[in-house]
Amino acid sequence: MSKPMNPILDQADGLRRLNAPKPVRVIAVTSGKGGVGKTNVSVNLAVAMAGNGKQVMLLDGDLGLANIDVMLGLQPSYNLAHVLEGKCRLEDTLMMGPNGVMIVPASSGKRHMAELSQAEHAGLVRAFSELTRPVDVLIIDTAAGIADSVITFSQASQEVIVVVTGDPTSLTDAYALIKVLNRDHGVERVQVLANMVRDASEAQSVYESLRRVAERFLDITLSFIGGIPHDEWLKRAVRRQRAVVEAYPNCPASEAFRQLARKADSWGMPAGARGNLEFFVERLVHAPVSPLPIALLNNGPLLAGAVLS
Repeated sequence: MSKPMNPILDQADGLRRLNAPKPVRVIAVTSGKGGVGKTNVSVNLAVAMAGNGKQVMLLDGDLGLANIDVMLGLQPSYNLAHVLEGKCRLEDTLMMGPNGVMIVPASSGKRHMAELSQAEHAGLVRAFSELTRPVDVLIIDTAAGIADSVITFSQASQEVIVVVTGDPTSLTDAYALIKVLNRDHGVERVQVLANMVRDASEAQSVYESLRRVAERFLDITLSFIGGIPHDEWLKRAVRRQRAVVEAYPNCPASEAFRQLARKADSWGMPAGARGNLEFFVERLVHAPVSPLPIALLNNGPLLAGAVLS
């Protein structure tokens, strides 16, 4: 026979749930190589999602070659290097971007930031665990390639967006990154975004090129989340150090970023996701980082058609 419910305790439990912080959606935006527009995607996705009423935080995860602040014409007083040196708290680094996006800047030109020790990684985790700002979405603009920080941030995120273009080297390097994430670090799902494409047909073709090889050789689910067109208005926004969705909201690139934001809004939260940034912090703690030999790049097919032994 079940025990009768205590209305006072039941009400208290309901209030706790009502007041509990909402789980945070964590999205890593990455790429196999530089020069494919990854940071532009991160910035404009963040601004578009904030325009939909989300509390968005954008972390510059390219720890040694940061450029989000440059892209938006911002001049940070503090960055992540200062946090790790104990000169400020993470909250002190925050800058406000378009649509109220909270931006966490990293440092540029400091090589040691790209090669953090375990103790420094732990310091970064502590900094995030102490952050009290309400956040709905955390977007991480990672470095390109397969550096430790890229793998760590990707593992700690619920969704990984790989930005790729139709350039054969971009496709090859994107496959290499996806292979490392899948085979060596257990990532089972990747969202593929085709950037700088002429039209929807080219975007689909870029995705299919990657999907065919990944499905043949890897145990991973690739999902196509669309394409961003090659748009002169976007180039103009970059020169003006503005997000295109803010500077030129009616251009084709801006509409594509808004579609991407709506898609990202529709992704369900994983089971057991915790409130605030706890989920992200816990996954950072449990994401083992190990050196990745260059030989990994030569252990699998290239999309150009060659197979290296």
